[in-house]
Amino acid sequence: MKYTLTIDEIRSVLDDCEEKGQYADGISGIASLSEAIEGDLSFLGNSRYKKDVEGCSASVLFLPKGSSVEPKEGQLIFLVKNPSYALALVCGLLEKKHYPQPKAGIHSTAVIEEGAEVSTSAFIGAYTVVSEGSVVGENVAIGSHCYLGRHTKVGEGSVIMSRVTVLDYCEIGKRARINPGVVLGSDGYGFESTAAGHERIPHVGRVVVGDNVDIGANTTIDRARFGITKIGAGTKIDNLVQVAHNVQVGEHCLLVSQSGISGSSHLDDNVIVGGQAGIAGHLTIGKGSMIGGQSGVSRNLPEQAYVRGTPAMPFFKAQKVEVLQRKLPDFFKRLKDLEER
Repeated sequence: MKYTLTIDEIRSVLDDCEEKGQYADGISGIASLSEAIEGDLSFLGNSRYKKDVEGCSASVLFLPKGSSVEPKEGQLIFLVKNPSYALALVCGLLEKKHYPQPKAGIHSTAVIEEGAEVSTSAFIGAYTVVSEGSVVGENVAIGSHCYLGRHTKVGEGSVIMSRVTVLDYCEIGKRARINPGVVLGSDGYGFESTAAGHERIPHVGRVVVGDNVDIGANTTIDRARFGITKIGAGTKIDNLVQVAHNVQVGEHCLLVSQSGISGSSHLDDNVIVGGQAGIAGHLTIGKGSMIGGQSGVSRNLPEQAYVRGTPAMPFFKAQKVEVLQRKLPDFFKRLKDLEER
């Protein structure tokens, strides 16, 4: 995509920054330190790339405060508290230019069933269905080929992208972002084994998503067997995450791609779950805990726990165990030699 951002536009989103050097033209690209050319914006977001700063050809650089790097001729350096966050603010400008909020209105192919309420400031895309009794709030944008079941609610300012399914009685708070392919309110995985086979357990609860929640593409969140499956305000969920029935996820949690939470487990606030980690059912994960990628959690965790591995154990203990495991072949060889002697 082609774009130009002026220096004044960049300044408008930066707070508490210092400037070194001169560059008056706009930027037309964003690139890494090693790949940036004249007219680009680059940044130092990770100290491991510090060696690339001196040779960087970007016209605008975001560097951490206190950096002693001097600008080249025709180069402008912004010294900011967090270069990565500063770049995010600039990308926010680009997002508004290239992906603007659609104008209010209902596409001619959309189906709004009798009894549904759609705000006059909302946008409903092509071939989307809003079922009876549903409420779509102010400034909501719903993309094409979406389905809102009966008596669902979507809060003010939320964005639902294409091909999202929100089933009956589910609720989405304000300013949520739901990415393509998400399913909210599918049946939980519950069966009773009988002589005749596995009998499905009806799930008659719902899913409630709080304010300012982001849900990544193709994530599924199951309706509760009874009561609610809850996602707390400010929580950010990656792509391809599975949240089972009656799970309670606290506020400001981070669930990374391909992680899964089994039924009725409770995550307190500010929990981080690494990629491909699994949490067994009916567990409590304490506030502020961090679970490493590919971990298997089978026991309750206290507050501020830091674990990894399967079964999950304290992080540094898991590190020691992993080191010892790599030494096992040598240990067995030495043991065999000792036995032979």
